[in-house]
Amino acid sequence: MAKLVSKTYGDALFAVASEEKRMDEFYEAAQAAGQILRTNEEFEKLMNHPEIIKDSKIEMVEQIFGPTLPKEMVGLMNLMISKGRAGEILSVFDYFVALVKEEKKIGQASVTTAVALSDIQKEKVEKKLLETTKYETFEMHYCVDETLIGGMVIRIGDRVVDSSIRTKLNDLSRQLRNIQV
Repeated sequence: MAKLVSKTYGDALFAVASEEKRMDEFYEAAQAAGQILRTNEEFEKLMNHPEIIKDSKIEMVEQIFGPTLPKEMVGLMNLMISKGRAGEILSVFDYFVALVKEEKKIGQASVTTAVALSDIQKEKVEKKLLETTKYETFEMHYCVDETLIGGMVIRIGDRVVDSSIRTKLNDLSRQLRNIQV
């Protein structure tokens, strides 16, 4: 259900931003608001607290976000609060940001390796991803997982390319177990 809510409100926000030709403004605002919501646990607790009435929550949103966010985004937040969806505001902004990134052909890749990559290796990985995908730029995220032994795992959205030695050894082990003698 939460995914449907994110999609419904996120698509509506995307349509407004597109119609008004304010995509960049809404994109930056959604990222900023998302960062605030992600890092402020107290605000989230207040928005989800059952004993705080909706009007008080709307007033808080107006005071905190009214001066900085476009009025349409504040209005969306107020609408969500009035419909009992305050806890899903962050997921709506995250969904909207993902839509805009797709529109702008900005990919997000997570690269996990057994050892840290050099800057030259990182450039090669990004160049290869640009050549083999529809994206024009990438936001790259690198991390190290020594249990991979070697190789790498690349995640782009829901696609995973796993060329790690750990996975290859696990596959080989499974194949050997299935051999009938």
